[in-house]
Amino acid sequence: MPYQSICVEPVSPNIGAEVSGIDLTKPLSSLEVQELHDAIAEYLVLFFRDQNISPKDLKALGQHFGELHEHVGGAGTTMQRMKEDPMVRVLHYDENSDQIAGGEVWHTDQSCASIPPMGSILYLHTVPPKGGGDTMFASMYAAYDAMSERMKRFLEALSVVHDGTRAFGPGAPVATHPLIVKNPLTGRKSIFITPFTATKIIGLPPDEGAAVIAFLGDHCAHPDFQCRFRWRPHSIAFWDNRYTHHCALWDYYPNVRAGFRVQIQGTAPPISA
Repeated sequence: MPYQSICVEPVSPNIGAEVSGIDLTKPLSSLEVQELHDAIAEYLVLFFRDQNISPKDLKALGQHFGELHEHVGGAGTTMQRMKEDPMVRVLHYDENSDQIAGGEVWHTDQSCASIPPMGSILYLHTVPPKGGGDTMFASMYAAYDAMSERMKRFLEALSVVHDGTRAFGPGAPVATHPLIVKNPLTGRKSIFITPFTATKIIGLPPDEGAAVIAFLGDHCAHPDFQCRFRWRPHSIAFWDNRYTHHCALWDYYPNVRAGFRVQIQGTAPPISA
């Protein structure tokens, strides 16, 4: 797809593109906004460099894609609400940290919500001095497409219980969603599961359900579906949460990795394929 106002450079065959030629600290034109919409739909995750952005600017960017989403998590989350604005989550890890958000496992954000967030936008102003703390992303379109037709038909009839208490502690929501979902705009099909919080597959005995969850965890993490983003100071990653997995690495302890994040509300529960 040709772009007029921004430069979009793919970073892997199945997912991810680096966007340049745009200043996210300034008001965006209608053409820039439309082309960002087009790019996130095409590549699922967008990366930006050299954007010394404020929480207000990051919120403004997110609001071009929908209402902002307040995190559903309870005590278990390691991202804290910004005191001045609960819609902004502060991320800071250093020598005093004992875990990181996401727990170094592949996941989609808050799949336990009745309507999971459409997307997440993460900005880092401080990164480890010798590298580390990369984030990996995987296309669940590509993961679905790579399966056999017989396996697709089997999985399309199933739904999964997503238990948020396993990630966020007591009081977090529990939701049931289709295992294979469809993008209502494009018709593309995707796997929708977070293996860590998937506790049950409706209609299967526990041992069979656990085997299917384990299979999908391995399958969805295949390197062919992935890209890897190496952070630099003042970088941004913006991903479509509905059709991707991501995994953050904690290989930089005891160095500092810090920034903040906003999320964009979903508009409807995941749609069965």
